[in-house]
Amino acid sequence: MTRPTPFGTAPDGSVIWAVTLRCGVVSARVISFGASLQSLIVPDRDGTLDDVVLGHDGSEGYLQHRKCFGATVGRVANRIAEGRFEIDGAVRQVAVNEGTSTLHGGADGFDQRNWQVGAVTDHSVELSLLSPDGDMGFPGTLAATVTYRLVPRGDAVALEITHRAETDAPTPVNLTNHSYFALCGHSALAARPASGLEHALTVNAGRYLPVDKRKIPTAPAPVGATPFDFRRPRQPVTAVRSGALEGYDHCLCLEDGQAVLVDEVSGRRMRLETNQTGLQVYTAQALTTDVLGKGGHAYQPFDAICLEAQAWPNAVNMPPETGRPETILRPGQTYDCRIAFIFDTV
Repeated sequence: MTRPTPFGTAPDGSVIWAVTLRCGVVSARVISFGASLQSLIVPDRDGTLDDVVLGHDGSEGYLQHRKCFGATVGRVANRIAEGRFEIDGAVRQVAVNEGTSTLHGGADGFDQRNWQVGAVTDHSVELSLLSPDGDMGFPGTLAATVTYRLVPRGDAVALEITHRAETDAPTPVNLTNHSYFALCGHSALAARPASGLEHALTVNAGRYLPVDKRKIPTAPAPVGATPFDFRRPRQPVTAVRSGALEGYDHCLCLEDGQAVLVDEVSGRRMRLETNQTGLQVYTAQALTTDVLGKGGHAYQPFDAICLEAQAWPNAVNMPPETGRPETILRPGQTYDCRIAFIFDTV
């Protein structure tokens, strides 16, 4: 029977717990700090097992560096322009932490909290967090849970992540998982730096959200004849090497809630399924070599890629005619975000 084991100590003195889930040869370790995916071990086409997510071996790295490795981010993932929004005619101001914007819930977002570990089985773990009224300026008390499940899907194995939340007052909610995927395998990063750009990404999205200098999106635009057209497999490296982009940190407007990421060298394939309307594609260009990851490896820009299924960034401030999703959760409603990462080989 799987039991939580100590992983470290949070700033408030509470124990950071780790829970390891298993399904066949695949395993996933979840830690309570940030309700984070700390490791994910999957085979390549030859059956060689390796960790495919970035992170740290111990709690110190997570406490010293806010990179959101594998974390549950919120109360509102991504950006809110000016840290300001309106609910029922009342303007609310929340904490800003990226210039004039609020990013991932503010400086003390959900990724910086030590969540409570609930029900645990060999294949699943539930974690919970109570965010009080006024937390980072957000209205309403929010009770949030995230459940990780590792289950078979035919010949594949799926890591299913379910976020749920309820509130006692209207408040914006947009939770997601912020894993950095290196499908080459962690042990191959030294020989394959910036390999995140080499992964072939396919997303059925005919529109994306252009952004201004603050990375705040405007109205959706067609992906045709742009670096954001992933309707056929595309390697992000093509846009970066050509100088069209310094890197991706943009939201694609999902049409069927699916995406596919493939590393042709290792043969690892990851299929994503979600009930969310947006997919933030981030190529980890902000990684710096002064942050040492697992095994003491110095992570470099583009070592991994994040696929963050979520509502559109700044949706709370976008006009309805843009088709933006509703992100205000009200009393009596249940927020429900489902994400599945399904692993096999090609």
